[in-house]
Amino acid sequence: QLVGDDRLDISIANGRLLMRPPALLAGLIELRGRGIIGRPFAPEAPVDLVADLVPDLPRMPEEAELRTTLCGISVARCLLPVSGNGLLAHQVLLIRQALAAD
Repeated sequence: QLVGDDRLDISIANGRLLMRPPALLAGLIELRGRGIIGRPFAPEAPVDLVADLVPDLPRMPEEAELRTTLCGISVARCLLPVSGNGLLAHQVLLIRQALAAD
């Protein structure tokens, strides 16, 4: 579910990162080819994964590349290719694996 597009406010609560949309942008998302549209959104959600879009995936990433630290809190990290054959299916598989491994 949409939390925010392009910008999120991050806070810490009970040792976890939480994200919220800025009030002026809540429920708004840019739909390329259509413009800014309103969509249902969650007012808050935990940050469970950081996804980095990369031009090339390492064949065997180091364990250290699969986590990142934000505001002093360790979070799972997923490298996602920005192009390639079977892109969406591969991205979904990488995200599912990153969440399952955490």
